[in-house]
Amino acid sequence: MTQLTWEGQQMLLHGKPFRIISGAMHYFRIVPEYWADRLRKLKAMGCNTVETYVAWNVHEPREGHFNFNGINDIAGFVRLAGEMGLYVIVRPTPYVCGEWEFGGLPAWLLNIPLHLRCSDPRYLAKVAAYYDKLIPLLTPLLSTQDGPIIAMQVENEYGSYGNDKAYLHALRDMLVERGVDVLLFTSDGPQDELLQGGMAEGAWATVNFGSRSDEAFDKLLEYQPDAPLMCMEFWNGWFDHWFEEHHTRSTEDAAHSLDEILARGASVNFYMLHGGTNFGFMNGANYGVKYEPAVTSYDYDAAINEAGDLTPKFEAFRRVIGKYVELPKGPLPSNLPKAAYGEVTPFRSVQLWDTLDTISGLHHSICPEPMEHYGQGLGFIMYSTTVTGPRAESQLTIQDVHDRALVFIDRQLIGVMERWHPTSLPVVIPEGGARLDILVENMGRVNYGPELLDCKGITDGVRLNNQFQFHWEVRTIPLESIAAVQFNRSASTLDGEQPAFYEAELVIEGEPVDTFLYLDNWRKGVVFINDFNLGRYWEAGPQRSLYVPAPLLRQGTNQIVVFELHAPGHTLEFRKESQL
Repeated sequence: MTQLTWEGQQMLLHGKPFRIISGAMHYFRIVPEYWADRLRKLKAMGCNTVETYVAWNVHEPREGHFNFNGINDIAGFVRLAGEMGLYVIVRPTPYVCGEWEFGGLPAWLLNIPLHLRCSDPRYLAKVAAYYDKLIPLLTPLLSTQDGPIIAMQVENEYGSYGNDKAYLHALRDMLVERGVDVLLFTSDGPQDELLQGGMAEGAWATVNFGSRSDEAFDKLLEYQPDAPLMCMEFWNGWFDHWFEEHHTRSTEDAAHSLDEILARGASVNFYMLHGGTNFGFMNGANYGVKYEPAVTSYDYDAAINEAGDLTPKFEAFRRVIGKYVELPKGPLPSNLPKAAYGEVTPFRSVQLWDTLDTISGLHHSICPEPMEHYGQGLGFIMYSTTVTGPRAESQLTIQDVHDRALVFIDRQLIGVMERWHPTSLPVVIPEGGARLDILVENMGRVNYGPELLDCKGITDGVRLNNQFQFHWEVRTIPLESIAAVQFNRSASTLDGEQPAFYEAELVIEGEPVDTFLYLDNWRKGVVFINDFNLGRYWEAGPQRSLYVPAPLLRQGTNQIVVFELHAPGHTLEFRKESQL
């Protein structure tokens, strides 16, 4: 039986001095065929532990419907880490932040009258039902059962959100009641109000930061003087939003901060050691002055990049770690091969309008409601109504669009409305009236801060001048699969920009290897490869390539489907290097 304990600030494992040197990588951001490759590299850097969040929304995407298979096999990931000689820190908290859709919370919570992240019994009941499925998968893997899990988190950065101690204690008790008997912890920023709000009785407090470690640890000691020090999130890189430059942190600066942490005798968890990818629609968003959605790549400028390659930062971190612990012997693991498969050209397409009935669910509403109202979590939603005419030029206003809307009059695009740039559109309605269609894209729910309650679609009505428009036909378009897209439908003869699906084929001779997809001259949309949602692309940048792991490909013919919202480029190109 293995148990983490301590005497003063000295951490003990098996009663002997121990220091956690851990790296974060999230199983749900890595195809499972590559878990072993990434864990092998983590261990080669000198880490003895891997840390992962657990994303509630991938495991219970619809209430009562659970998925712990494939990329969601958290128990399989933990077992594999243990078999490779690593300890594991699991963060199973309902909320994880992580630049992940809704901070890991499932979207269906937004359609239930309850208050999130507090001791509201209605919310705690939903967490308990989830834990009833999740925790029994993990308890056989606890170190007290000779498994690899040495610690589990109670809540994540709760002091940055609230101060409900009853809530923290309820989460702690839920874990204990379900058999969790390893070390429990919290993690917060190293400021007074954050530690005051986020620490929980009976849980070890850790801090998150990227630099100024002595200052951070000194603050933690004011609140917890007789326990080991740990930076649970050492931010050695950063994430990207659309419209920004790609974020990097210099290797020298990050290595210097790491050295300061280890010189202090503290434990550390690299956030991230390997970031991976926000596949599908699972990127989160921040909301400071405005709404800022995250890109598809979660490379994070980490020591192991998005494609699993070792970087100069890896080498520098390994040298620093080698000053304090003995490094593994033998050569470093090799990077996986990459290929430039070249250009492919779409050979057929179908406009959204022509296949809309095969890929959507139909609802009718007096008022346009958010997508959660219709039982939808992710993807797109179309609102349609008939406007009477004639009308001289009027201002069309979507009072609160979440997040990006394409507006059509009689199926002609008249403009785009964006949450981060609210505006109205001038509209002229002819005699006899016109059809108004509004296609809204969920660009990712806010994952951090006071704007966490982030319903999607149209949340507060549509007006022409001051007149609200009522009675809507609503089409839910979650795009969980593109198998229902009908490319053989007769084509509409519509002018201008039109959302459409474009199909191409990539033929691979021999065993597939990793590659990177470029959509130069395409505008904005989503890519599916062999019906796997690879993620979003957008000419806004900074991300220019989408990572395509080899396990998503197959020898022979591969189907590529692009859902382009505006106008297509001529070709798609697979190259052997990324551009973020």
